[in-house]
Amino acid sequence: MSARLFLVRHGEAAAAWGDDPDPGLSALGRSQAEAAAERLLATGVTRALTSPLLRCRETAAPWERRAGVGALIEPAVAEIPTPAGVADRKVWLRTLMAGAWPSQDDAPDLAAWRARLVATLRAQPGDTIVFTHFVAINVALGAALGVEDVVVRQPANAAIVAFEIEAGRLRLVEAGAQGAGAVL
Repeated sequence: MSARLFLVRHGEAAAAWGDDPDPGLSALGRSQAEAAAERLLATGVTRALTSPLLRCRETAAPWERRAGVGALIEPAVAEIPTPAGVADRKVWLRTLMAGAWPSQDDAPDLAAWRARLVATLRAQPGDTIVFTHFVAINVALGAALGVEDVVVRQPANAAIVAFEIEAGRLRLVEAGAQGAGAVL
């Protein structure tokens, strides 16, 4: 039996990733969340997970309100953790995103985060919406496509990337809107 999995990148944040560890959505981001809710309602899915970070919870809110259900907060789908000792998150993330995961072998926390994220996605018991982040979506894309690059695609803010889970494997169904939405 297969299940559908819809990963939703949060709407535009009110602050850059390196400037605020947990910003909410900008006015544009709230509008993007409303539009995503409309598209998600059409899927008929009534189960959702969300990153505990504010921008994802605020992206989930319009869907929750319209669907009449609440998304479960799931730390495994949260933003990529910053390793200990990193002084400048923007520089670290920019460097990371230009590379591939094998070059991060000396960062066991990142490997554990990736493994936990993919295992959580693969273990979903049925059709599920997941409100998450740019790098997390790219981890799922890499797992589905067998690609080790940190950035596989450029999902736009509030993009919906569709997968199918079959026999514990992720298969990409729809890459979703691509864009140059700010990550840093």
